[in-house]
Amino acid sequence: MINRQLEDKFKSLMNKGKAIVLIGARQTGKTTLLRELVKSGKNVQWLDADDISVRNMIEELTIAKLQPLFGQNDIVVVDEAQRIENIGLQMKLITDHLPQIQLMIIGSSAFELANKINEPLTGRKWEYQLFPLSFGELQKHFGMWKEISSLPLRLVYGSYPDVINNVGNERLVLSQLTDSYLYKDILEWERIKHPDKLVKLLQALAYQVGSEVSYSELAVTVGIDKATVDKYINLLEQIQIIFRLGSFSRNLRNELKMSKKIYFYDNGIRNALIGNFNDISMRDDQGKLWENYMISEIRKKNVYTDNYCQSYFWRTTQQQEIDYIEEKDGKITAYEFKWNPKKKAKISRTFTSAYPNSEIITITPENYYEYLL
Repeated sequence: MINRQLEDKFKSLMNKGKAIVLIGARQTGKTTLLRELVKSGKNVQWLDADDISVRNMIEELTIAKLQPLFGQNDIVVVDEAQRIENIGLQMKLITDHLPQIQLMIIGSSAFELANKINEPLTGRKWEYQLFPLSFGELQKHFGMWKEISSLPLRLVYGSYPDVINNVGNERLVLSQLTDSYLYKDILEWERIKHPDKLVKLLQALAYQVGSEVSYSELAVTVGIDKATVDKYINLLEQIQIIFRLGSFSRNLRNELKMSKKIYFYDNGIRNALIGNFNDISMRDDQGKLWENYMISEIRKKNVYTDNYCQSYFWRTTQQQEIDYIEEKDGKITAYEFKWNPKKKAKISRTFTSAYPNSEIITITPENYYEYLL
């Protein structure tokens, strides 16, 4: 299954004199997407940096070697590019001296790759993220009604491509993903001295989805210091397992200003971490799963549609709360997520009084698809 939105976008950006950089967690379909994109190319050079000979060749690349190695190619793709020590400088050689070539770079670790390419490729690249499959992609593939009926499965098993393609074996696939792929980038990071603590931190975050997180409390729970919690969370965010929302504050003294919530890009990964794949109807965390699903899906949609907005949650010291807020061009939109459509959302008068021109939207399983397309 291909992300057609990104495929169409990449087609429009090709042969514009800039490298195309695609990053994302492992097993989200990055390589599949670019193979589909370049399959009609006549002279495509695909370089997999998992191969040590490829890494050595690129690391030793010089201007004199460019033409003999790549002069006949229209497209050059470098997969697992974060493994190449001087990837940014070497890719700069190609973009500067062989501008007729469309260079495409794939990376599974945004943290490592960004450190290596950002400065050398400044002004020379288009950069995009690929996430687990979005509602928009799935409904295009399966049809609207079938995808809506699959919501209970998405809340429990998530939407990694391999999960979608292996109906009946979702638990096995997710177990392999969490054990083999998703930790790989971080556990290979030289400063991760206690991988068991990283797993324990992920489990703690999984239980706290939708709640404010305290780094001090996490440090006590996991058995590491606060600075290490911060470092690990930064790395988890860079490889796109989790993301943070900050608190929205403009007018009121009692608004929380420095608090954070942490969400998972995929519900299946979250549930695998706590070992709970019970049907949604049998769970006591329905609200958490629904909130995590909606906020992650909205995030995917915003990235894929170039909707540049700021995202927050809102809460006061008196525990008045709004689940999710977007601010764009001075307009504030507040969202409440209710798993039970019959349960009426209670919108804080404190919020509506402080932000009288804001739009208030309640999203339930009966109308959610309207906001994800």
